[in-house]
Amino acid sequence: MRKSISLLRSGLALSATAALPVALAAPAAAVSGISVSTTGSSVSVVTSACTQINGSWGTAALLTSSQASFSQGRQAALSGTTVSQSAAWSGVSPGTYTVVVVCSSGSTAGSQAVIVSAGSAPTLSTTSRPLPTRPVPVQPAPARGVNGGLGGAVRDYGPLTLGVGTALVGAGAVTAVWCLRRRSKPTRP
Repeated sequence: MRKSISLLRSGLALSATAALPVALAAPAAAVSGISVSTTGSSVSVVTSACTQINGSWGTAALLTSSQASFSQGRQAALSGTTVSQSAAWSGVSPGTYTVVVVCSSGSTAGSQAVIVSAGSAPTLSTTSRPLPTRPVPVQPAPARGVNGGLGGAVRDYGPLTLGVGTALVGAGAVTAVWCLRRRSKPTRP
């Protein structure tokens, strides 16, 4: 009796531990259908909510606080793949903006407020050292920011991916409980 209770407790603890990452990741995907980022005077938006209709993914608009409708904003067409669509605006002056994404089906993928800060101007300096004889390769800066946090912040996983992950974790927990119960049964001659 004691073995079965301890096995049951360990099985429950195992399944709770396995389900914790899924529970923590689920609210992040359900918060918004878009992800907005700023770099200097550039604003970009990424979504995975739109589907391509007649060669178009949809349109994104950058609205100032004085603009009330989608058509008044600075619009950009979405481009990308079935996994991720994006749009970007450059030369955006400092201020508070709202980014709205409307898919080609007419549904709104999401809207999010963003603050563009005044960036520092690049400074030029002169040096007295001789120029190199061969070109020095320059590494480009990451275009979409740094992946950080729980699983990264750039990609938005859909309900199908989360459902498959939950099913796999559940199957693993059931298999672990089955193996533990089978192991605890006495062998019969």
